[in-house]
Amino acid sequence: MWLQIALYFFYLFCRNQAQNQASLSRLNDPNGRCHYTFTVPSPMESSCSGSSTKQELNGVLSRLTLVEALVSRLVEGADGGRGAGRAEESLQEAYSLVTRERNQLQQDKEHLSRQVQKLESSLAELEREAESLRQRSCQQTEASEGALYNYRPAKDPVQHDLRNDAYQEMKAEVTELPASRLLPEGNLSFTGCGELLSVGNPVLHRKAESITGKYGVWLQDPDPRGPSFTNQTVWRIDAVGTDVRQLFMFEDMEQFSKGFPSKVLVLPEPVESTGATVYKGSLYYQRRRSRTLIRYDLVSESVASRLDLPQAGFHGQHPYSWGGYTDIDLAVDEQGLWAIYSTNKAKGAIVISQLDPVSLQVKESWETKIRKNSVANAFMVCGRLYTVASYASTNTTINFMFDTATSEGRAISVPFKNKYRYNSMVDYNYAHRKLYAWDNFHMVTYDVRLGRPRHGGN
Repeated sequence: MWLQIALYFFYLFCRNQAQNQASLSRLNDPNGRCHYTFTVPSPMESSCSGSSTKQELNGVLSRLTLVEALVSRLVEGADGGRGAGRAEESLQEAYSLVTRERNQLQQDKEHLSRQVQKLESSLAELEREAESLRQRSCQQTEASEGALYNYRPAKDPVQHDLRNDAYQEMKAEVTELPASRLLPEGNLSFTGCGELLSVGNPVLHRKAESITGKYGVWLQDPDPRGPSFTNQTVWRIDAVGTDVRQLFMFEDMEQFSKGFPSKVLVLPEPVESTGATVYKGSLYYQRRRSRTLIRYDLVSESVASRLDLPQAGFHGQHPYSWGGYTDIDLAVDEQGLWAIYSTNKAKGAIVISQLDPVSLQVKESWETKIRKNSVANAFMVCGRLYTVASYASTNTTINFMFDTATSEGRAISVPFKNKYRYNSMVDYNYAHRKLYAWDNFHMVTYDVRLGRPRHGGN
């Protein structure tokens, strides 16, 4: 088609040239002289014979060459149209990709902006707390220098309000005792096994990412066994759900804070609530909806032993005051593995049993007079049970202590903070001398200070 159009234009061009234009030619004669010839076409004759015929043929050939070049260019242009279409499609795809990248960057920017706002809010809260601490007077300086307080229970409970947070505790009789009765001479940082003197402010290490982390278990093994674990390894279980089986392992506290688990183990049987603990290379936990205790070996990743805890209440029969099916709470301290629970025989009072860490058999048991559903949490330190009065009050106390060495208990009042107002787990780690807690999505630790025991023995 393009060739026909080109030939048609060539015909018109030649005809117009032949009718309306004159031509000038230059030729050499036999003697080498240059002859110029000016030719005007005749309006009557379409052609004539003579030497000008060759010149006209040369002109026609020249114009034909030009037409062929034009046709070739047109044909190439037709093919190039399809190539241009493909190029346009490629450009459209590239534009779409850039648009998507831009939108993703915009979303990332918005997400980072929200995180910055949260961090700024947290920083402002910390600054307010620091200012409050600076302005608050220290109550201990009002007492005699070098004296500490010891509390002994009275017979009748009384309602008491501390910083507008009401809670139930036993009436205490305050007696001044010299510091030497509780601390070694000249050593205020006693590292031996003794009574709990104070608990520091909570230090945040990680916040849970989803609703399954509203409450759970997180801790470190104070006496690890196995080539892959140390006392820096962190273990975590998100305990919200009907089929809790995932156990997250983190190499150390830094990786835990960043949320980068090095391994995820799937437990063979589901976990009940927040009473699990880790000790000597094993995870100890209560099987869901049962009084069965399970020792899960972390090296072989298999169940090593199991035992039904005799007469123990389970699945909401004798929980802590916050609920959560916390009937059986397993704990570890300097003296070994413990179970904190209750029975129908004890009528809801806390029972403490020391367990064999291999077989889970009960070695010895103690029945206290502390009602389990009246306290929020409990933990063991140096063979002594300590209970937390409230899980929701920001400023509460550790209000009872029971000593298994003497089978005696008494009311105490050691300040304790639930900074995030829903503390569902408190466990002691004797290797790091810290309490580990899970407070409303937040995983925190508290430094603890111990003094010399009042009684002989440990």
